[in-house]
Amino acid sequence: MTPVTVRLLPRALRFLRARARVLLLMGGWSLLESAHTFLGGYSVAKALDDGFLAGRTATGLTWLAVAAVAVVLGGLAGRGVFRGLAGLVEPLRDALVGAVVGRALDEAVADPARAAGTAVVSRLTNQTELARDSFAGLVLVARSFVFTAAGALLGLVSLAPQLLLIVLPPLAGGLLLFVATLVPMARRQRAFLRADETLSAEFGAVAAGLRDVVACGARGEVAARAHALIDAEERAARHLAGWAAARAVALGVAGQLPVLLLLVSTPWLLREHLTAGAVLGALTYLTQALLPALHTLMNALGSGGTRLVVVLDRLTRPARTPDVRSAPDGHAPGHTDARAPRSARPSPGLPAGPRVELRAVTFAYGPAAQPVLHDLDLVVEPGEHLAVVGPSGIGKSTLTGLLAGLLHPVSGDVRVDGLAPGAAYGSDPARLRVLIPQQAYVFSGTVRDNLLYLCPDGASAAALEATSHAVGLGPLLSRLGGLDARVDPATLSQGERQLLALGRAHLSPAPLVLLDEATCHLDPAAEQRAEGAFADRPGTLIVIAHRISSARRADRILVLDGNRATSGSHAELLERSALYRELAGNWQPERSR
Repeated sequence: MTPVTVRLLPRALRFLRARARVLLLMGGWSLLESAHTFLGGYSVAKALDDGFLAGRTATGLTWLAVAAVAVVLGGLAGRGVFRGLAGLVEPLRDALVGAVVGRALDEAVADPARAAGTAVVSRLTNQTELARDSFAGLVLVARSFVFTAAGALLGLVSLAPQLLLIVLPPLAGGLLLFVATLVPMARRQRAFLRADETLSAEFGAVAAGLRDVVACGARGEVAARAHALIDAEERAARHLAGWAAARAVALGVAGQLPVLLLLVSTPWLLREHLTAGAVLGALTYLTQALLPALHTLMNALGSGGTRLVVVLDRLTRPARTPDVRSAPDGHAPGHTDARAPRSARPSPGLPAGPRVELRAVTFAYGPAAQPVLHDLDLVVEPGEHLAVVGPSGIGKSTLTGLLAGLLHPVSGDVRVDGLAPGAAYGSDPARLRVLIPQQAYVFSGTVRDNLLYLCPDGASAAALEATSHAVGLGPLLSRLGGLDARVDPATLSQGERQLLALGRAHLSPAPLVLLDEATCHLDPAAEQRAEGAFADRPGTLIVIAHRISSARRADRILVLDGNRATSGSHAELLERSALYRELAGNWQPERSR
């Protein structure tokens, strides 16, 4: 018995005891239904022995009519069973909904930062209905098997006790084998679900930060981790399939072997003075009642039962409270630091910055698509701070994608310090350029891990402190508990994620920084501080401006206007560009708060 079953069993028994009247009502209707099973095989045997084989056709037809009436009675009994079933499954759903709501409220009080998750909606709708339907199906199947087996075995005894010697051993053996597979199969099912959820979560996190992953040169590392998770899910699926095969063997032993033994033993049974009607009645019990019920039971318990236990475990698990304890080394419990060493070498001095050149660059998202950029010529001098502005969809993010090497022009040439953007200084493209997109990429680990992510040679404690102060990470570090505090991306606001990503870019050795609306979730004061930190940092800076104030802080502004591009200072563009005058007039700082 698994720990989950041990936890759920007392609650299940209390739930059933509180509804003893409903269970008795269902038992009564099921007993009437079992009479249909008993009369089915018994009537066939009597119709053959006392009727047709004895030359009394009317008697045979009478017994078959009794079997038909039993079918009608069984249908009426089934109707009563379904009425009683509602008295079990509806209270279960109500109890689960109450447990989910209570757990959500407890978690919200304990950890308000996690209170806005969408998992509660899934539990209230999909998972509670799944538990309700699975429970109803299991009740129907288990009840049907118990009373069908009772009726069939009683019928076999009535026909001839010797029949039990043939039917019971394989039936009991198959059932025992099946029961033996339930616990390990439940474990494998749970392991497979965990592997599948882990893989889905990993792919979701990677998809959210895909541009950042590529721009940072982390494709190999992310791909290796994804392949490891895929292999883990494959192993879990293979183990689950192995136990499913064992369940199929159990079904064959309990479901098919009794029929085979009955047919093989027919000569012996006839020598023991059993009638042909008795043998045919026994075969009817097996093929029409007992074995179909057994097949349904095994399939339902093997899949629906496991699913029900897993879902009930998730829905009734107590609320989690945040664990703020740290291990002796300062990490959160269970964390292993796999990033740069703590006492890393100081990073070398940054160069003045690379020269960025675009020569007659044209780019379109497809062979027949309208070009987003057309014959664009642009030169950004080493150490220059360029702001890019323009309407939404005009090609600003496309420009940063070309400079980061994420996109390749249809025609023309893009060079960063004389190299193609996809090239690298040494073996790491992050040494050449770093791109921070609007949706910043933050991963689970410590704050230090996140900040050092683009520092292949590490960084000194003084450099970490200087970067944290420069971009304004102080309040976040105080809230989280310092550089060695563990980061849970789900608990961070979008602005806090952007601050961490900005700190990572500021600390990196890359001489070219591309900020694609990377401060859009910061207030104007925080944005000014962050952009000021990058302006003071040696290197070339290209910013997709989110506010007009951001553009005015740049050395030069590039206005993208369809197939045209105009550059100059703020004052120059107010005179030369109608689009820039419109943007400057409508793009007020207070509207971005």
